[in-house]
Amino acid sequence: MAHAAVDFTDLTGPAGPRFLDVTEFEDEQLYPAFEVGPEFCLEGIIGKSSAIQRVLEQVSIVAPTDATVLLHGETGTGKELVARAIHNLSSRRQSSYVRMNCAAIPSGLLESELFGHERGAFTGALIQRKGRFELADRGSLFLDEIGDISLELQPKLLRALQEQEFERLGSTKTLQVNVRIIAATHRDLSVMIRDGKFREDLFYRLNVFPIEIPPLRDRREDIPLLVNHFVLQASRRMRKQIAAVPTQVMEMLTNSAWPGNVRELANFIERAVILSRGDELELPAAALPVSYAASVCYAAGTFHDAERNAIIEAMRAASGRVAGKAGAAERLGLKRTTLQHKMHRLGITRADYSQQCD
Repeated sequence: MAHAAVDFTDLTGPAGPRFLDVTEFEDEQLYPAFEVGPEFCLEGIIGKSSAIQRVLEQVSIVAPTDATVLLHGETGTGKELVARAIHNLSSRRQSSYVRMNCAAIPSGLLESELFGHERGAFTGALIQRKGRFELADRGSLFLDEIGDISLELQPKLLRALQEQEFERLGSTKTLQVNVRIIAATHRDLSVMIRDGKFREDLFYRLNVFPIEIPPLRDRREDIPLLVNHFVLQASRRMRKQIAAVPTQVMEMLTNSAWPGNVRELANFIERAVILSRGDELELPAAALPVSYAASVCYAAGTFHDAERNAIIEAMRAASGRVAGKAGAAERLGLKRTTLQHKMHRLGITRADYSQQCD
């Protein structure tokens, strides 16, 4: 059956892009590709779920201050995006935002990268070089993967954080700076403290305002917004006209596991855009990361049957309960209202699952 598609040219005009709400299309066969509106996007952070809205609220509270922020979350959840948003919404936004990935720099060079060095400080130091602290003066310094800093360097970092002063390698001159620190890690620092791998005093200095970034599996209702955003971005870069995402495709994406979180979803969508031959998004299904609900579709005859079977099995496992702890909605990673809508659309009644619930 052919479906009408919405071209990008229908979504833009002299006044700029027309913002649409993805919820308008929940009952349609296609999700038109559209610009995500400002009500669902803050400094590039996209989402309408309660989980991401809590993050945005915390960002808006702490950004105007100079407080040190510690971001914690799995790889690919968007910690750097949150860090940049904090800087952009602060009074330091006109000054430098400097980023350093502590895990990507050999431990022997990390001190020089942080604090700089003088000419001749070590073999190969041919010129004087400023460190990240100095470059970030009056601005913000984002220390990604802070849990990878060696124990030997942690006391020097602690002093720089507390006193806002340091010496370049090979120099006795103390330099003073005014730097706002935003740190991030996917590691459990409390476990590292217990194991003697991270200083407790450094942790308390970093953990002034902690923000937990939720994994994508805890904010599945944001996936349609993210998919449309990534489709539009990739289509523009590749000069392709992907006008819409079929509902069946969107539901498969929403129900997939995404262990690599938003980063994995973005890379997957880019690959899908490359492989799509028409104006609708096509999935390289064999490479789709699957969760419990989505994996059923490979054993079932159709996606309709797979989705129906997955919901029925979840309802049986939950003894017929839709909401609540260990309810079917929680088991499937869906909102209660979304699950009820799907059950109505698929014609699922109590008779379909009550046999195992009685």
